[in-house]
Amino acid sequence: MQLTWQRDQINLVLPIALICCCLLIDVTSAQEAQQPWYENLPAVAMDYKVHIDAGKEDCYHQYVKAGATFYVSFSVVRGGDGMAGFAVRNPAGEVVKPYQWQATADYTDQVSPGGYYSVCIDNQFSRFAGKLVNIYITVVKYDAWDKYAKEIEQLQLNMQNFTATVGTVERNINDMMGYQAHSRHRESRDYALLLDNNAYIQTFSISQIVVILITCSVQVFFVRKLFEVKSSSKSRI
Repeated sequence: MQLTWQRDQINLVLPIALICCCLLIDVTSAQEAQQPWYENLPAVAMDYKVHIDAGKEDCYHQYVKAGATFYVSFSVVRGGDGMAGFAVRNPAGEVVKPYQWQATADYTDQVSPGGYYSVCIDNQFSRFAGKLVNIYITVVKYDAWDKYAKEIEQLQLNMQNFTATVGTVERNINDMMGYQAHSRHRESRDYALLLDNNAYIQTFSISQIVVILITCSVQVFFVRKLFEVKSSSKSRI
């Protein structure tokens, strides 16, 4: 009887333990799914081209870890008057970059408090023309080099000059990437303007040719009408 009771007790405990393990795995998986995949990366750079419909506003959210440097720039590539509204809100919901109707703008937060930044593109003043907008975002954690330095110090290696140099190089690379993004924005705008001008010239030229052909045909028709001789059925004797 004692062995049977112990076997029944084990049979009850095992399913409960399995259920608890499954619940813990599900909770851990849910927590990992909520964390962005790039959270532990030292630097992230993203470049987007988005279309904003006429009279609309679109907002995009970017997670930034506490202490990291957040940078965002936007440029209108084509559409309408070539300008749009641009605003940035910090994780606390405060507008750190107020709305301005302009062709290009940028914003930098050297030390972020951590959280989700909102980048909003406003095209509400344009009622008929959509806009193609280029958005460039970088998130850089410069303190990652300090962690590397502490790990090296634990190995009794003096690498302070090396880590300082690497940190300077990282900052210069980030600045260079920002300048390259601005250059790409200008190149995209110039190329879009070139295509629009080419399409306009082609359309205008074809329209002029059609008008000239129609005008010439009408003139020839009426000139021939002037010299047309009508033959009478009765002949005079």
